[in-house]
Amino acid sequence: MRYVSFFRADGSAGFGRLNGDSIRDLGADLKAALAGGGLAGLSGAPLALQDVALRAPIPDPGKIICIGLNYAAHVAETGREQTGYPAIFTRWPSTLVGEGAALVRPPESTRFDYEGELAVIIGKAGRRIAAADAMAHVAGYAAFNDGSVRDWQRHNSQFTPGKNFPATGGFGPALVTPDEVPDLTAQRVQTRVNGVLVQDQAIADLIWDIPAIIAYCSTFTTLEPGDVIATGTPGGVGDKRNPPLYMKGGDIVTVSIGVIGTLTNPVIDER
Repeated sequence: MRYVSFFRADGSAGFGRLNGDSIRDLGADLKAALAGGGLAGLSGAPLALQDVALRAPIPDPGKIICIGLNYAAHVAETGREQTGYPAIFTRWPSTLVGEGAALVRPPESTRFDYEGELAVIIGKAGRRIAAADAMAHVAGYAAFNDGSVRDWQRHNSQFTPGKNFPATGGFGPALVTPDEVPDLTAQRVQTRVNGVLVQDQAIADLIWDIPAIIAYCSTFTTLEPGDVIATGTPGGVGDKRNPPLYMKGGDIVTVSIGVIGTLTNPVIDER
C-alpha cells in the first residue's frame, strides 16, 4: 500500500491510501493512525489526487534521525575514514517539504547541495530493538532529499546548522509499505538535477543496513511510530564535483528509488 498526507481543498489536513490518481481519505493524521495500531482495515471516501496538495508523508515526525557517511563512495569523496559506528545528526520537522513543493535556498549561502536518500518510517515503538527484529518495526519507505547548506554545515564539526534551514528537506511522495518492495536492497537511489543523473547506487551498498541502523538508534532513544530515519546518501554530491554543482532557483531535483517511487521538488531562492 501507499499512503500520502495532504491538505484537502478546504485547507484541512488528512491522509489516505493512494491508488493511481485516486486517494481513499482515511482521516486526519497518518502518524496518529500508526500509533493507534496500524493502517489495516481503515476505509473512507474517495478523493481525486488532483484535488489535494501533498505534504510530507509524515509532516510532523517526533524524530528525524539522519545517518551520515553510509555509502563507501560518499565516505571516499569526503576524504574521511570509515568509522566503527554510524555518523548521526538530526533534522527538525520545519525543514520538510512534500512532493512538488519547493526546496528553498537561503540567501546566506550559494552552496545548497542535494543528497538523495532512502527514508525509513517507524511503525511500531521500541527500545533496544535487536537487529533480527528490526524490520517488524518498519511501517514503510519513502524518498528523501537531505538538502544541505554546505558552508553552514561546516562552520564547526557538527552538522546541525546546515541541515535545518526551513524547507530544505524533500520527503515523499508516499509512505510505501514493505510488502510493495519485495527486494529492498535491489532498489537504487538515483538523484537527477534538471534531468541529469548525478547519483546512482544500490541500497545493498549501505555500510550499515536498516536492521543495524534501527538496532543502534533504538539503543540511545526510543523509536516511536512516525519517526523517520534517513539512511544516508550515495557518492556524487554536488559539493564534491569538479566543478561543484549546487542547487539554485529554477532547478528541478528528483530522487527516485525503484518501486518506492520518485520525489520531485523545484528549487527557489528565498526572497
